[in-house]
Amino acid sequence: MSQEDLSRQAYWRAHLRLLGICLAIWFVVSFVLGILLSQPLNAFQLGGYPLGFWFAQQGSIYTFIILIFVYAWRMNVLDRKFNVHEE
Repeated sequence: MSQEDLSRQAYWRAHLRLLGICLAIWFVVSFVLGILLSQPLNAFQLGGYPLGFWFAQQGSIYTFIILIFVYAWRMNVLDRKFNVHEE
């Protein structure tokens, strides 16, 4: 295998790892906190609303928006590291 092939594989692995982490965070916030743990979290309040309700209605959306920016930032870092960035 050539050095270029190894670099492509490393880039792809790093990209998939980043994507997996982002999807895992979104899953935990939206499904685990918003659905599975909503009843225990409802004992707490956030802005006058039960915390479980907040995670189900707003928390997963805010998390998704933050993850979009984090993903774009990290992909720019990866692109520069593997020299595949746009000039």
